[in-house]
Amino acid sequence: MMVGLTTSLAVTFGVGEAVLVFGILVLLFGAKKLPDLARGLGSGIRNFKGELQAPPDDTEDEDDR
Repeated sequence: MMVGLTTSLAVTFGVGEAVLVFGILVLLFGAKKLPDLARGLGSGIRNFKGELQAPPDDTEDEDDR
């Protein structure tokens, strides 16, 4: 019974909830700080994806010697 309830609640996240979350973020961090936070988050995600797609280097670790 609880699984169905959790699934249906996850689906109902809409525009009203998104506006509420955005409003709370503005209150917590301030309107001037949000672009910097978003820029940093985007940069971090880009770096992470780049590291995932980079070919592995062939150097041995110190433990493998």
